[in-house]
Amino acid sequence: MNSRQLHGLFTVAAGIVFLISAAAINAQVQTQTTTAVSEADKTATVERGEVVLVDGNDLIVKMEDGTIRHFPNVPESVRIDVAGQQLGIHDLKPGMKLQRVIITTTTPQTITTVKSVTGKVWHVNPPNTVILTMENGKNQSFKIPTGQKFMIDGQQVDAWGLKKGMKVSATKVIEVPQTVISQQRKLSGEMAPQAPPPPAPPADLPILIAEERAPEMPPATLPKTGSLLPLIGLMGLLSTGAGFGMRLLRRA
Repeated sequence: MNSRQLHGLFTVAAGIVFLISAAAINAQVQTQTTTAVSEADKTATVERGEVVLVDGNDLIVKMEDGTIRHFPNVPESVRIDVAGQQLGIHDLKPGMKLQRVIITTTTPQTITTVKSVTGKVWHVNPPNTVILTMENGKNQSFKIPTGQKFMIDGQQVDAWGLKKGMKVSATKVIEVPQTVISQQRKLSGEMAPQAPPPPAPPADLPILIAEERAPEMPPATLPKTGSLLPLIGLMGLLSTGAGFGMRLLRRA
């Protein structure tokens, strides 16, 4: 880029700055806005429930009043304070107790907009419009609001009191009340209660232990057809034989 091009850029920049300055000087309508804030009102709402189901980022909770509520698409950034741990949606388990505290802050505000204009009356069509000659020599038409007052030589007059050539200043004040509502949410919870262990047996009672015992065999019995007669006959035969033997010993 040569020196001539640089000189041209500086010239354009200077012209832009001059136009902006001239616009600021010639602007006759000025606007000022202020906001008055009143004392805020805070209310707290507490909601309690028990986790029924966690499916992805969907949460099903049974509320304290027995109703079932569905919280779809719970963001990953949501954190729940449970016993000092910051848990996410995927850390929740059925049976966990949840509590949500919503603090709502309501702040009344009043936004006041003040518009002011000065100039000389060139033409007036009361009570609707007035054309003023501004300090830059240009005429500008204004719609006269209902009830608008103009300040002339320290006195207030309405549109019917305006005359050509009068130097006037007018101020329009617009007050718009509004309420700003903000909410702060705090989530906390408790782990699901654990099932209690089975009670231990008393220390002074023995603990029974089952034993497996072999079944007892019934005593052997003679068949029903058995008899004592053969045994008696055998004993008689032995006695006869013993007597016969004694005789032979005596003869000898």
